[in-house]
Amino acid sequence: MIHFINNSIISTEVIIMSYEERIRHERADMSKSFARLADFLLDSYIEASFMTASELAHALNLDAATVVRFSQHLGYKGYPELLREIRDKVRRDLLIRPQQAENPTSIPGVVDAAMQSLIRELEQTRMSLDTDALARLVDEIGQARRIIVLAEAPAQPAAYNLVYFLEQGGFQIYIARPSVVDLARTIHTTQPNDLLLAIDVSGLSPNIARTLSAAQARGIHTATIAGAASLPSTRAADVVISALERPSTQIGAVIVNVIIYILVEALRWAFADRFAGAEQAITELSTQIQLIED
Repeated sequence: MIHFINNSIISTEVIIMSYEERIRHERADMSKSFARLADFLLDSYIEASFMTASELAHALNLDAATVVRFSQHLGYKGYPELLREIRDKVRRDLLIRPQQAENPTSIPGVVDAAMQSLIRELEQTRMSLDTDALARLVDEIGQARRIIVLAEAPAQPAAYNLVYFLEQGGFQIYIARPSVVDLARTIHTTQPNDLLLAIDVSGLSPNIARTLSAAQARGIHTATIAGAASLPSTRAADVVISALERPSTQIGAVIVNVIIYILVEALRWAFADRFAGAEQAITELSTQIQLIED
């Protein structure tokens, strides 16, 4: 069977090929621009999986239209369809990559197995992280009168890290106490221009999701940074940033800390003047306090 795409004849044989097979099939007859794209997508496909058409074109000193034409030349409707296949390959590679030290017999073997597992999860997080949701959370934090953090036990270190960094930017933020009465008191005293932010690693504390739901019912802005997309807290928040597909207390805690780090860097970028001003004010106050003590 023959298919026509943008006046090009594409055989069924090519359509059922992977993007790598299509590239290799056409590589010898490609123009210099197409060949440059082809080689990059074969050699640096992980990097390419994070690029828009414009970013890919800029990296190779081409124009975005060339990237689109290249995609269509391979039989795709456009670059988004090609990009989806590249990302699917990256996900498959991450899922089926063999672990060299599945059953470690030494401390170095344990270290190697742990690092491989962590790297694999970090790559998956990088692939699946919703940057639009991250941007929304940055905006919510910037506009909030106060940020109240809900954190289950495994998420406490990440919560304290977030509080420490945001206080440096002059944000009003604190961690709510975890008892039911204290959570109820928190919701009662929270106002619509506050933000209730949950940090949920494992989903083992059902009160996190229940508190978010109760806050939503009162018109309070809610968000969650979750260790897995399947946790109940992700279904009870206006803004959701999740890491793993399946909950894992150990790896999830690490990944959530990584997301907190990314969030803080995004906030430092978005509110650079605010952080700089707060840092200067804190330095001046510290000097005054030291002079009083002396």
